[in-house]
Amino acid sequence: MSAREKSPVPMESDIHLCVFLRGMRFDYLACATAARRFVQEHARLGYVDAVEMLHDDDDAARLPRLPCERLFLLP
Repeated sequence: MSAREKSPVPMESDIHLCVFLRGMRFDYLACATAARRFVQEHARLGYVDAVEMLHDDDDAARLPRLPCERLFLLP
């Protein structure tokens, strides 16, 4: 893995996702479509405690990409 992975959908803006699971916070970057579908899956299945989307974040460029981000792009 490279330090800065490329977006699977370069023409979309990236979204900072804060994922809360069992008292821990995980910060990731994901393309807008994958971020939206991740949040929809959370709302439907509730497999994490909470998810927050941050749009204006100067630190986002240093974040790792959402693991398995491409899976959230599948229909």
